[in-house]
Amino acid sequence: MASVKVACVVAVLCMVVVSAHAITCNQVSSAVAPCLPYLRSGGKPSGLCCQGVAKLNSQAKTTADHRTACNCLKTLAKGVGSSLNPNNAASLPAKCNVNIPYKISLSTNCNSIQF
Repeated sequence: MASVKVACVVAVLCMVVVSAHAITCNQVSSAVAPCLPYLRSGGKPSGLCCQGVAKLNSQAKTTADHRTACNCLKTLAKGVGSSLNPNNAASLPAKCNVNIPYKISLSTNCNSIQF
C-alpha cells in the first residue's frame, strides 16, 4: 500500500512539474504583441518584438510547447485578419535571428511538429 501512495505522489509531482512549464496562448500573445507593426507593414521588427520571439522560443521546450505556440500563432494571425502580411510573419524568426522548428504560416500543420 505504501508503494502505491509513493507512486501516486510521484505521478502528481510529475504532472505539476510538466504543467508548470507548459506554454500558454497568453504567453504567446504577450510575446508577439510588439511584433504587430512589423507583421502588418514590414520594415524591421522592433527590439521588443525580437526579445519576445526569442523568449517565446526559449520557453518552448517540448514538442507539445511548440505545437501549442504554433496553434496560438495561427489563431492570433487569423484574428489580425487581412492586415497581416504572411511573408512578414514567415520571415520574423530569421529577422530576429531566432531558429524555430516550423514555418510561421496559416498553412502550417502544427500537429506534425517534432522537436
